[in-house]
Amino acid sequence: MKALSPIPFQGTARALSVGGLNEVADKLALHPPAIWTVLSVETSGCGFLPDRRPRILYERHIFHRLTHGEYDDGEISDSIAGGYGAPGAHQYDRLRLAMAQNRMAALQSCSWGIGQIMGENYAQAGFADVEQMVAAMSESEDRQLAAMGDFLIHFRLNVCLQTQEWASFARGYNGANYAINRYDMRLKDAYRKYSAGPLPDLSVRAAQLYLTYLGFHPGALDGVARTRTLAALADFRTQQGLANTGPIDQDTIAQLSSALGD
Repeated sequence: MKALSPIPFQGTARALSVGGLNEVADKLALHPPAIWTVLSVETSGCGFLPDRRPRILYERHIFHRLTHGEYDDGEISDSIAGGYGAPGAHQYDRLRLAMAQNRMAALQSCSWGIGQIMGENYAQAGFADVEQMVAAMSESEDRQLAAMGDFLIHFRLNVCLQTQEWASFARGYNGANYAINRYDMRLKDAYRKYSAGPLPDLSVRAAQLYLTYLGFHPGALDGVARTRTLAALADFRTQQGLANTGPIDQDTIAQLSSALGD
C-alpha cells in the first residue's frame, strides 16, 4: 500500500503502549482505571484523527487573550468562548486561519492529544516551547499521555484522582464551568466502569487505530475485538495476501505498521 502523503501536523501517530500507560500510572501513583477515566471523558480515549493528526480543539477566546484582541472577528478570535464548529478536521481549518495571523498564539490556543492539554500549558506539560509540545503530540499517544501526566503533577491534580475527588479534579482540569457539561459526574461514571473492568486490550486497540489510518472500519477504538474489528482485520489481511489466522498480537501490529510505511 502506498504510504500516506505527509500533511501539516501528521506524524508517526503511534498508539498507546502498555509501557507508556504503566510509566505514567506509576509516576502519578494511580491505577490504570483512573487514567482511562480521564482519557475516555476528554477524547473518547483516542489522541489522533483518522488522518494521523493529533486530536485538537481550537479555542478562540484563548487566541483573543494571547493576541490582546488584535484579530477579533468572531470566528478565530473572540472574547467569548464557543463557536467551535464540527470536531475533527474542521478544527485544523480554524487553526490554519489563526496561524496565518500569529503562529505561536494559534498553537497555544488549541488543546492537544489524548489528554487535551492546552498548548499554552506547554511548560507545565514538560516542554521548552509549544513547537516541541506539538511535535510530541504528533509522534505518539505515549508522549501525549506523558505530557498529561506532567501537567497533572504540576497542578497536583493526580492527588484528586487518587482520592476520587471528581469535582476538585474537574475544576482544575476542565475549568470553573465544569458542571455545565456534568464533567465531574461523567468522570465518576467512567471510573465506575473501568474499575469494574475489563480495561482496553492495548494490542487490539492499536490494531483498531492502525486499521482506521489505513481506511478500514474496525468500529469503536475500545480495545475489544468485536465483529467489526475482526472483519476489518480480515479485509486487511486479504489485501496484503496474509493468512487470516491467529490472534491480534505484536506480529499483527508490525504488519499494520509496515503497511503504513512505518
